[in-house]
Amino acid sequence: TAAALDAVFARAQRMRRMPALRTIDCFHDDPGYVRALARNVSDYWMRHGRPDVLVMSFHGLPRRALDLGDPYHCQCHRTARLLAAELGLDVKQFAVTFQSRFGRAEWLKPYTLDTLVRLGKDRIRRVDVVCPGFVADCLETLEEIAIEARAAFLAAGGREFHYIECLNDQHAWIAALADIALRHLQGWDTAGPGDAELQAQRDRAQRLGAKD
Repeated sequence: TAAALDAVFARAQRMRRMPALRTIDCFHDDPGYVRALARNVSDYWMRHGRPDVLVMSFHGLPRRALDLGDPYHCQCHRTARLLAAELGLDVKQFAVTFQSRFGRAEWLKPYTLDTLVRLGKDRIRRVDVVCPGFVADCLETLEEIAIEARAAFLAAGGREFHYIECLNDQHAWIAALADIALRHLQGWDTAGPGDAELQAQRDRAQRLGAKD
């Protein structure tokens, strides 16, 4: 999110007239988002049955980010707690892990791959993995989790691995996203000027010497 905002404001620095901007910094504990996550998991379980353990895997960050005060780690755990509560899970029925680490530095723990290997060695029969921090599937979920993590769990002794797809374009999520946006737009004039008013502004500017 911050990287995207950096790009937006870098562009705004080059604009003669900077528009009014409002940003949404996070929605990790938004009730609509959590309900959409829970419905996605519940619908999957209705079709395929329930696992012994649900692993909620989030994208990792270097541990140093947490030590410097980055709220991401806490936000992930809050999302996980809310999702578990919505699904009616106790602490033994789910695990929170972090994926996609690279380099030599320590990253947020526990690591997803290490956790799945341990669960496989413990002869946990079935594990389901969901990635609540991703609203849409990508290579990181479809390859790293659905393929590579699956192989690691099965090789370690696990019997059954299920990857639950992200929210993607599910209606419950799109409705929640629209609600988040509309709440943040409260108090703003979202209608904007009409065509006639815009043309009148152009005419006045041109009469005053504007070239375009």
